[in-house]
Amino acid sequence: MPLDDVRTHVDRALRGMAATLRDLGDDLANVRPDLPGANSPYAIVTHCLGVMEFWGGQVLADRVVERDREAEFVATGAVAPLLERMEQQRARFERDLAGFDGAAPPRGPIPDRDQADMPEFTATQGGVLLHVLEELVQHRGQLDVTADLVRPRT
Repeated sequence: MPLDDVRTHVDRALRGMAATLRDLGDDLANVRPDLPGANSPYAIVTHCLGVMEFWGGQVLADRVVERDREAEFVATGAVAPLLERMEQQRARFERDLAGFDGAAPPRGPIPDRDQADMPEFTATQGGVLLHVLEELVQHRGQLDVTADLVRPRT
């Protein structure tokens, strides 16, 4: 798996998320659709940044990462600072990929729960990177559907 191909798809997902957030603006980005357990667009993107930080930073790069996963799903705020955090997280993710070896085991610790639930994603650095890509792509789709649900109907 060429690393540049994965970077291309990560960037594509992030650009799409950023465009959706800009289109929604501060108010709509923080609206939760009227569905059980639904997340706001802002929370979805915040969760994606948490995924990149945890799996890229802790698991691939062996950095200590303090993550409050539950807080990601209730996060609110203005779009502009979130877009800035997206850019910062993408740059940090790039640094986390330094020394990447797709066939090697992950360098950092993986919680037991994740190892048990996702052995196909946790055995190699390549599997971990594909998990990050999977999360970004699926949540980009979720973000687009959510945006459609929170936009006013005309």
